Amino acid sequence: MSGQAPDAAAIERMAREALSQIPEPFQSHLADVVLIVEEYADDEALDALGIEDPLDLTGLYHGRPIGEKSSFESGALPDRIHLYRRPILFEWSEGGETLERLVWHIVVHEVGHHFGLSDDDIHALEDSVE
Repeated sequence: MSGQAPDAAAIERMAREALSQIPEPFQSHLADVVLIVEEYADDEALDALGIEDPLDLTGLYHGRPIGEKSSFESGALPDRIHLYRRPILFEWSEGGETLERLVWHIVVHEVGHHFGLSDDDIHALEDSVE
């Protein structure tokens, strides 16, 4: 398998490892978040974000941040973190990070959105886990 790009299963393993490193009190709120690895974001997601090049989106959180949820909600889809394999591999090929580190960074960023964190808070979370 040497010389081949990591497949979706390999990216998912890296992402699950990254999720396992998220500290409490966040960790206990991640059990129901679904992790999905796809080749690219679909046109609907790209259009909603105003992104023209699918290589520009490596991950996306779908759901309502925890602080916005209500106990009266029922029947809602589970919160999801989508990782997009081809854009991740493209960014990896362009940068100096290991693939594991890049996937970790993307996962932490999307987890931050799950909690409704600002970008500054997301960076603080990343720093706390490094």
